[in-house]
Amino acid sequence: MNLSQARERRVVTGGVELCVAELGDAGRPTVVLVHGYPDSKEVWSDVAVRLAEHWHVVLYDVRGHGGSTAPKPLRGGFTLEKLTDDFLAVIDTVSPDRPVHVVGHDWGSVQAWEFVTVGRTEGRIASFTSMSGPSLDHFGHWIKRRMTRPTPRRVGQLLGQGAKSWYVYMLHTPVLPELAWRGPLGKRWPRILERMEKVPAGDYPTASLPSDAAHGAWLYRDNVRARLSRPRADAYAHAPVQLITPTGDSFLSERLYDGLEDWVPRLVRRSLPAKHWVPRTRPDQLASWVDEFITANESAGREGAPAQPTPAQSPYAQRFGGQLVLVTGAASGIGRATAFAFAEAGARVVAVDRDAEGAARTAEMARLIGAPAAWGEAVDVSDEDAMEKLAARVASEYGIVDVLVNNAGIGLSGSFLETTSEEWKKVLDVNLWGVIHGCRIFGKQMADRGQGGHIVNTASAAAFQPSRVLPAYSTSKAAVLMLSECLRAELAEKSIGVSAICPGIVNTNITATTRFAGADAAEEERLQKRTSRLYGRRNYPPTRVADAILRAVVRNQAVVPVTPEARGARLLSRLSPGTLRSVARLKPPL
Repeated sequence: MNLSQARERRVVTGGVELCVAELGDAGRPTVVLVHGYPDSKEVWSDVAVRLAEHWHVVLYDVRGHGGSTAPKPLRGGFTLEKLTDDFLAVIDTVSPDRPVHVVGHDWGSVQAWEFVTVGRTEGRIASFTSMSGPSLDHFGHWIKRRMTRPTPRRVGQLLGQGAKSWYVYMLHTPVLPELAWRGPLGKRWPRILERMEKVPAGDYPTASLPSDAAHGAWLYRDNVRARLSRPRADAYAHAPVQLITPTGDSFLSERLYDGLEDWVPRLVRRSLPAKHWVPRTRPDQLASWVDEFITANESAGREGAPAQPTPAQSPYAQRFGGQLVLVTGAASGIGRATAFAFAEAGARVVAVDRDAEGAARTAEMARLIGAPAAWGEAVDVSDEDAMEKLAARVASEYGIVDVLVNNAGIGLSGSFLETTSEEWKKVLDVNLWGVIHGCRIFGKQMADRGQGGHIVNTASAAAFQPSRVLPAYSTSKAAVLMLSECLRAELAEKSIGVSAICPGIVNTNITATTRFAGADAAEEERLQKRTSRLYGRRNYPPTRVADAILRAVVRNQAVVPVTPEARGARLLSRLSPGTLRSVARLKPPL
């Protein structure tokens, strides 16, 4: 399904004709997507297609934009009151007997705040998702509070938002914006968006952009000064609101929403590490959050109880909710615990392991724990071609990965002279090349998207602690550590963080599958059982490593020794490496 398959109709209201498009089953609850400036409804195309799998999706071109006609005269034709008339005309046509869910971006959000706070729409809106567009009334009160009771922080916030709002002043100038948009700016705008915001082109922007932008200047002229100087005192939301705040928005400060709870009794806040045009750059995550919010409010409506804003209870829910996280080695141990931790934080999880059943079980449990969606994928990370296909499939079906956790690994013990070339190759293929494949393939997708991301590579305390019995394993993990450091330096300019996690002795099943070079089958089984008992007595749970991984992403930490012995070895490697070398010479008891 795509936007070209949408059903179109015309709605006449207030002297204009609105172009309305519909996707999905009209018998299901209706979601109305309202676009911003200088956009047309096509800005929503990727989001609309995803939402149409579950909902009746309606998009319309705001008056004077896209396929809708412009009012005559233009002056006074774009007031919030007339935009509300248009909205009511649309929903009375597409959903006359049932409240609708509204999603607004930029000026679509500005006008939707009007819809959800005026009395004549009460009972017609089931929920509202807002992004990158404040209520002008709330904004006006925000300014007044800072001007009447100035403090250094408040003055700084005013000046900061004033600088971000430079374009608003330009759009109030007569004639100049129209000339710019119908001239060079209109021609260059797609390239500007691609370069500055990494916005993919596709069917957006449409050929109507120059006239859309010229007409849309009246949105600012007809509303901004009037509402900011005389904000309504009764602008309280009469429906649940989900606020999605892109942390990299070049036009709006996050502080602009301080005190929003005073106006919105039922408010859910989300933050998204992205720039302004999230409907184009992050449609997968946006659709996931909108779908989750609508589902919660539809369920609440049937049960007569308040909507539950989000099932995620983790302290990291605001940071990772709706993000796409891929974890390798996720069938057990640290990988499974990490997948569950991200699921508890509301992330969508792709659990990858060569054990297909184990990956599927992890995905199933992740959904029960709180992940809005989770999938199991069977892949050998050492197989470059298989990893390429996995990345293409994930990008096509689920979206670009926000957090990649390269965790898959195998153990190998034994002296260097007893370790065969084949054993060396096997451990390096999984522990090192598996990480290289993940970083290269998924890291490139992150970089090309241009919206940042994070890569976590599971190394080990063995990366900086030499051992006479772990030469191959330690070498592979030391390489992962240095790879992570190099990537961190390179990808910083792409806003992609890289962390190396270095656990020590953790109670996982890696000990039960560790190979012992030079040992026959019976001896290897004895050593595996002995090592498993040792790790079991230590009993450091993988959940604590998972917590360290989420914390490392949030703080963008470079190297994270997790267990006490890992932290001690890391410290000694810096202050007294000779001590570690002396310990490495000791032969462990068998």
